[in-house]
Amino acid sequence: MASLRLPVTPGTPCDPLRSQALRLYAAKRALLALALAGTALAAPATAADAAPAPVAARAAALALAAPDISLTNVKAHLQQFQTIATSNGGNRRSNTAGYTASVNYVYNKLVAAGFSVVKQNCTSGCTSGAGPNVIADWPGGDANTVYMFGAHLDGVAAGPGINDNASGSSTVLEIALTLAATNPSMLNHVRFGFWTDEEQGLNGSEFYANSLPAAERTKIKGYFNFDMVGSTNGGYFINRITSSIGQVLKAYYDANFPGLNPEENVEGAGRSDDASFNAVGIQTSGVAAGASANKTSAQVTKWGGTTGDYDPCYHSSCDTYPANINDTVLNRAGDAAAYALWTLATGTPATAVWTDTFETATGWTTNPSATDTATTGAWERGDPGDTNSSGAKQLGTTVSGTNDLVTGRLAGTAAGDYDLDGGVTSVRSPAVTLPASGTINLSLNWYLAHGSNSSSADYFRVSIVHNTGTAILFTQAGAASNRNGSWALGTWNISAYAGQSVRILITAADASTASLVEAGVDDAKITVS
Repeated sequence: MASLRLPVTPGTPCDPLRSQALRLYAAKRALLALALAGTALAAPATAADAAPAPVAARAAALALAAPDISLTNVKAHLQQFQTIATSNGGNRRSNTAGYTASVNYVYNKLVAAGFSVVKQNCTSGCTSGAGPNVIADWPGGDANTVYMFGAHLDGVAAGPGINDNASGSSTVLEIALTLAATNPSMLNHVRFGFWTDEEQGLNGSEFYANSLPAAERTKIKGYFNFDMVGSTNGGYFINRITSSIGQVLKAYYDANFPGLNPEENVEGAGRSDDASFNAVGIQTSGVAAGASANKTSAQVTKWGGTTGDYDPCYHSSCDTYPANINDTVLNRAGDAAAYALWTLATGTPATAVWTDTFETATGWTTNPSATDTATTGAWERGDPGDTNSSGAKQLGTTVSGTNDLVTGRLAGTAAGDYDLDGGVTSVRSPAVTLPASGTINLSLNWYLAHGSNSSSADYFRVSIVHNTGTAILFTQAGAASNRNGSWALGTWNISAYAGQSVRILITAADASTASLVEAGVDDAKITVS
């Protein structure tokens, strides 16, 4: 972890507690999957705050069981990094032979395991002579949904940099090698990053993140960082613990080690490579065990250890292997990371029961109950025109193809010429017969846009019409503030209606006086797994 630049507020190969908690782990994992499966994602304020809940919902429900990450293998990597430092002047600083040897060790392991690996030279912003980043992609999975796992590969000049950060690099490397060895079915794409020049200012990861085109940034749904995960007097910290992907890590600890209660990584905020990804709007989390801050008496009570520094050898010559590694803390960090990867990225792909991209007419009915009150802007299928009023309102770009469902596809001279006015408009899908069993999900892309003259009376709503009535799945209400149009993906579990013939009902309302309201829907799909 990089040195503090601004003031901040301060095992064993078979962990016995983990063995005792296996049944509880399985049960809570199933509950997590069910809980996430019913979650929908509303349009976020920023990408960095966006919780990829619909993606996580599908992955959690379908994920394969995570394997144990071998502590023995992680420690073998640590020994290699210690040997590299010893043979190269005692350190692995980013512009030294020790770093070059570290890069080659990681690169060769990943290439041999079947990864697509590149050495990315840091051509701006890095220390003179700094070595490259190492980026490794595992084949398969949805290329538009990427999860990254990373650690900085360099150390400080003062010592071998074993806990900081051969511990993180060794953990990420072993997770990657375990992924290759087990070769699970991939739902989503996985990429690993080993960063240069972190100790000189997060420079390698910043170069990578800033070099990503905007389209590539949006594909990365989460970045997990691992920095100092084996501190000898360590704690259990999760970066951005309340975020959606932070909650996946927390779920692992809660299920396997009740009462451990991991905490927010306050000490490390802004001081490691996850900050580079946050800065470009990518959701982040990760694991840490603490650096030079002092463990509190309350933390000693629940985690053990003493009230001294989490790592007394932080940025010092005594940061060596094996003396400066806590096996238990290290082992649990690796297994938590594997849980996150397998939960979010692996599993058997769901089977499509029904899809509609709205490129052709498939039998949707406007005003199906003959109760709509809107005077303009009724739902229709078509090629939408762009409108703008204090930002994008009706989106002229669809999720795929040319057409979508939209509240009045024409743009007009003014933004409000063809917007939704006067009340409610509804549109209903053709009948879809659901499978008799399995986990059944409805997903679709949607947006609601309105001006600051809107109110909570305006809304966008998704419902399911089933054998005994109509159930509301999701409502996004308006508000007295400007909301620009932005596509979001929502996913809802509709397994309760298995075996029935159902229809999707989409409703939008302009129930506020003289408010500007636009809504759209694209790429609807029902799947079973």
